Amino acid sequence: MPELPEVEVVRRGLAQWVLGREIASAEVLHPRAIRRHVPGADEFTARLKGRTVLSAERRGKYLWLPLSGDDEALLAHLGMSGQLLVVDQDSPLEKHLRVLLRFEDGGPDLRFVDQRTFGHVMLTTLVDGVPAPIAHIAPDPFEAAFDEAEFTRRLRAKRTEIKRALLDQSLISGVGNIYADEALWIARLHWTRATHTLTRPKVAELLTAVRTVMGAALRQGGTSFDSLYVNVNGESGYFERSLEVYGRRDLPCSRCGSAIRREAFMNRSSYSCPKCQRQPR
Repeated sequence: MPELPEVEVVRRGLAQWVLGREIASAEVLHPRAIRRHVPGADEFTARLKGRTVLSAERRGKYLWLPLSGDDEALLAHLGMSGQLLVVDQDSPLEKHLRVLLRFEDGGPDLRFVDQRTFGHVMLTTLVDGVPAPIAHIAPDPFEAAFDEAEFTRRLRAKRTEIKRALLDQSLISGVGNIYADEALWIARLHWTRATHTLTRPKVAELLTAVRTVMGAALRQGGTSFDSLYVNVNGESGYFERSLEVYGRRDLPCSRCGSAIRREAFMNRSSYSCPKCQRQPR
């Protein structure tokens, strides 16, 4: 699933290609894509027509396009395979096209393509600039609103494993399985380390690691393991080539040479170095 760097790459593309453009028409080609827009497809398309895209925003793994008129936005979550593509109007429609937006200027479409249909888009009101459905999500570590002291306090008050805490979007948003493993490797922490045992300096070190790895991924266009994650122009990211532990089972750790291990974690996998990230007793 796309994490913060991948979604930020898409947001930057949208900021480049759709800002200031008036929506001429919207078409829903698969109802599941707007399943969270309760009024339905007709209301969704009618409310989009004639609206101008004001900006492109993101929090964690969600992105949204504030619109002219009422204090509303088009909110999107990419799910497992969602893509927001900027495509020339004359280009053939994609096999898994779910929502199509065309603009008054006759320029490129904005197309929501989603093979597995786990993603969604919806129109929603804004509360203090944030879509109402995600108001409960914590700021991500790159936002000015992110309070490091409050994060540290809440993290150390929890009785859970550090990786579970990093994936808790009400505590810190945007971190998923890939970048949690990478940040924990940088900070030399095993994913089962209890949060209440972390000192404040160690939490600060972990946050630095989170920002470091996601910043590096962002500079390389994100992580693409297959063709399902792409930017708005359909291009893949290259950070997979720089991963230190994730997906590298039995390969040597670049720091100490030990074989990277894979362990089961919440129906997924956790990757770590047995020497650099010793499991707590």
